[in-house]
Amino acid sequence: MLLIEDLQFGYSSQPALNMHFDLRVEDGEVLSLIGPSGSGKSTLLSLIAGFLSASSGRIILDNNDLQALPVAERPVSIVFQQHNLFPHLDLYTNVALGIDPSLRLLPGQIDAVRDALARLGLENMQRRKPGELSGGQRQRVALARALVRRRKILLLDEAFAALGPAMRAELLELVKTLVGEHDMTALLISHQPSDALIASTRTAFICEGRVSMLAPTDELLAAAAPPELRDYLGSQ
Repeated sequence: MLLIEDLQFGYSSQPALNMHFDLRVEDGEVLSLIGPSGSGKSTLLSLIAGFLSASSGRIILDNNDLQALPVAERPVSIVFQQHNLFPHLDLYTNVALGIDPSLRLLPGQIDAVRDALARLGLENMQRRKPGELSGGQRQRVALARALVRRRKILLLDEAFAALGPAMRAELLELVKTLVGEHDMTALLISHQPSDALIASTRTAFICEGRVSMLAPTDELLAAAAPPELRDYLGSQ
């Protein structure tokens, strides 16, 4: 279980916005985060990953506080909208880098790379370069690289926002399945409420640096309050 407890952070450029997060995410859960741009969703993910340092509070995973750990030692993998693949390297190598940047892989690790690519429907494309793939296929490679890292926390920051509805739905279903199978804890940022309905039993609404509401996804998307949520969802 991932527990965000009394986690506080403020940007010097926005002194009026003091962010304060409390949140719990269960093992095997994909928790969606929705909310206006600038509300703090990506900031929360950056705090968990260690890209930003909180002024106070705790980030607890399985009873261990992650706050003192540097980025490289945190049990976190993150997938962004920009897949960050190396264009000059083939798919196998792009995924293998998730295990060891030196590419000195043991036999079991080589099998893990091949298994991840196969699970994501890329087993016959291992020697292709990212430029030869569609957008959906490139995001599958980025997801495969995250999975072979075997980290407990998976962060998805608008990872599938550039994809069409059908491809996005397919990858969200796949993420939900893989997170459950590997007993990971995942947080998904999306501006599409339909993504939350597909991927998440529960969804959190982030507004002005706070978790303003946390509820079953269908209930939250149907809620008439708070007014900030109603304004954000509009006619959706």
